[in-house]
Amino acid sequence: MRLKKALLYIMGAVLFGYVLFTFINASVNDQSTIKGKVLEIVSFDETGGYSGKGLQTLRIKILNGSHAGEEVIVENHFTDNTAMDIRVEDGDTVVLYVDQRGEETFHITDFIRQRYVFVIVLVFIALLLLIGRTSGLKSFITLTITGLIIIKVMLPLILAGFDPIGASSLSAVLITVLTFGIVSGINTKSFSAAFGTLCGVLSASVIAYITGSLANLTGLSSDEATMLVYIPQNIHFDFMGLLFAGIIIGTLGAVMDVAMSISSAMFEMKSLNPDIATGKLVKSGFNIGRDIMGTMTNTLILAYTGSSIFLMLVFLAYKTPLIRIINMDVIATEIIRAFAGSIGIILSIPATVFLSAYLLNKYHSKKT
Repeated sequence: MRLKKALLYIMGAVLFGYVLFTFINASVNDQSTIKGKVLEIVSFDETGGYSGKGLQTLRIKILNGSHAGEEVIVENHFTDNTAMDIRVEDGDTVVLYVDQRGEETFHITDFIRQRYVFVIVLVFIALLLLIGRTSGLKSFITLTITGLIIIKVMLPLILAGFDPIGASSLSAVLITVLTFGIVSGINTKSFSAAFGTLCGVLSASVIAYITGSLANLTGLSSDEATMLVYIPQNIHFDFMGLLFAGIIIGTLGAVMDVAMSISSAMFEMKSLNPDIATGKLVKSGFNIGRDIMGTMTNTLILAYTGSSIFLMLVFLAYKTPLIRIINMDVIATEIIRAFAGSIGIILSIPATVFLSAYLLNKYHSKKT
């Protein structure tokens, strides 16, 4: 037991160091993007600039890169698009793009936000370890591994031209097995939860694929998807496959939560009452699953709704007819995504309940 805890702490320390290193060195290798601090607004012409919408002339001190310590004059142009304009004040820290075509010039591309992202991540990790202790450490390890699998395995495979559904399915299996193995160990409870999770996620992806194909979804409903058409690698993406890959990964967390909650509860019932009949165990499992189902399906749909709140406000402002809204590619995509995921959650319940009841009845006193 002590050795197991020691290994967990070592793994947690290594992963924390990796996360810390990644945040601190996020832009070290990118010489075209550097950080700068606004020392002075030299002038502000409200009718100047390329579009006549305003021009700030700024004195900025470069904070990193080959020009670190130098002070440069940067022109910050405004347009009539508030989403694109970056209005800076004295003392702001900004991201600068170095244009090295011809005479070297600097352009403001955004505010520096990484320090605040870093702080909230540190607060999250600290609370996770402080309140959760060993369980919190396991959660941090599994969360980090999940992020690494997505960033280092799934996305590079898709970018290399592999089938998006296959890459996301492989990633889902790896995440599920490693998460349950680290959090709960290799036992009946983890096996049942993993089986229920994979059944639920597979069901969600199959239902989404069939429904999306019949509904003629394009997978190009977002601006980000359209941007993939023009990436320099000249990869011909399967955008429908990317859409369903997103459904697989987006559904995975909620289904894992449901499956583990049911499996863990049934495991505890069997531990407290080894003589409980299989029928009663199944009935109790379904009762637990129904209670969880009511909140988790709501959570998933609300998550997708929250991400579309700006779009819904636009529809409301322009009084767009409901029939037109439902038939839009972007809306139909979100509806199918949300409800396919919810169906996956529902179907994971019987899969987890029946397998848990069978394994607990046969191996309740053994670890598999």
